[in-house]
Amino acid sequence: MAEKKNKYSVLLPTYNEKDNLPLIVWLIVKYFTESKYDFEIIVIDDGSPDGTLEVAKQLEKIYGKDKVVLRPREKKLGLGTAYIHGMKHATGNFIVIMDADLSHHPKFIPEFIKKQKEGDYDVVSGTRYSGDGGVYGWDIKRKVVSRTANYITQILLRPGASDVTGSFRLYKKEILEKLINACVSKGYVFQMEMIVRATQFGCRIGEVPISFVDRVYGTSKLGGSEIFYFLKGLLYLFATT
Repeated sequence: MAEKKNKYSVLLPTYNEKDNLPLIVWLIVKYFTESKYDFEIIVIDDGSPDGTLEVAKQLEKIYGKDKVVLRPREKKLGLGTAYIHGMKHATGNFIVIMDADLSHHPKFIPEFIKKQKEGDYDVVSGTRYSGDGGVYGWDIKRKVVSRTANYITQILLRPGASDVTGSFRLYKKEILEKLINACVSKGYVFQMEMIVRATQFGCRIGEVPISFVDRVYGTSKLGGSEIFYFLKGLLYLFATT
């Protein structure tokens, strides 16, 4: 029996990313085309006032509607719901989630796919905290906050992955659907809960070291309240998992 051909749906939630979107889409297309994997890019724009959707429409014309799929929403409704919305329209049996702000380099996607095939992993997570992974462009405070958050999570929740707050991952589609249905967190804590739930459900998790680069254009979506919400979410997960 012939092996079923895999297809990869890349979910790109966007909000005010008109400067970054052309480059991130070009890079995704480049690395998928070079590695000869079937793919589509689903752009989920949440009503960006900066003209991101207009840029996305131009990219749709350039690459074709089968490669750049536009599924916009009228306003900002959160990351978790953006994934749910994108997944409804995904035709791939694997889903890649990543940021549209160039902090995640698409060159790692073929490595994720290779890793997934090696161990038939349910989830492959990009890690900044093992192997030759790293973070570039953050000040010392941000690095300390991220490392500390990760360290506390490792102790309390034993998540089975070295980087719990990262958001560059490859999932089997049916696994991602199951995890999203089980998750209750929003925002910054959402990615952490996804990995914790994956471990709880007995999913096989693989890791690929990545370089995370702070955004080039635009402003970070993370505010000063991130630490408070992170700790609140962490305690909730500790109490309920």
